[in-house]
Amino acid sequence: METWVIYLFVAVLALLTVTGLFLFTVTRGAMVVRRYLSDTHTDAAHVYPIYSNMRLIRLIDFQPIISAILLFQYHRLVSAIVEGLHNLELRGQKVLITSCAFGNVIPRVVSAAIETGADKVMIADIIRNELAHTESKLLGAAHARTEMLEQNAVNLKVASESVAANVIFFLLHELPHSLKIEALREAGRVTQPGGKIFLAEFHRPERWVLRALSWTYFKVFEPLGLALWDTHDPVMLIDEIGGFTCERHTYSCGNFQIIVATKSR
Repeated sequence: METWVIYLFVAVLALLTVTGLFLFTVTRGAMVVRRYLSDTHTDAAHVYPIYSNMRLIRLIDFQPIISAILLFQYHRLVSAIVEGLHNLELRGQKVLITSCAFGNVIPRVVSAAIETGADKVMIADIIRNELAHTESKLLGAAHARTEMLEQNAVNLKVASESVAANVIFFLLHELPHSLKIEALREAGRVTQPGGKIFLAEFHRPERWVLRALSWTYFKVFEPLGLALWDTHDPVMLIDEIGGFTCERHTYSCGNFQIIVATKSR
């Protein structure tokens, strides 16, 4: 084997190892340390530093990186939500985005809601740094018609049945299991009859090889996400809450899903 091939292989392996160690440090590893060194009973105790420390937020929130993490399906998933919003009658209505997310999903969702006639878009997140970072992405009309809410997804200070659409983009897999159904119940409370919840999340892959790789990733970095495959399947949880009709759409051999839940009139 050529020497340059060996060097290239070693370099790639080293890069992957360093990247993996870094991600573990700012995700699950930080939770282990926090469990022993600090108070774990605050509302934000489950939030990884990668989502709360402003320096880490700015370091990681780079579109190619975020797209790669979602196996380059990011644009497709966001586009599906945007298309769903464009198909709604939002004139004079309010739209809620529950939890900030990396990448350009929020600017695109806000723009779609405003283009479809929404009067206001509210963005709720428990982390102030996330809200500040997200607000910096919004310009012009998008910024003027957006309200930032420092609120917990499981205890929103939003009026019942007041929003026509609620977008939840990759939040559930990060929540402790007891909070997953609470977040969905709260989402259902604030959605008006006939309104829709757009929920994007990971899904159990169809092919066993992808399933094994995904299982390993979740076990190492985000163990709370595996429950979405079975015991805390979002559609099952929404059905338990009642009052919604769900449609599930899967992407990339079942790795991802978008659930559209319509509240009964």
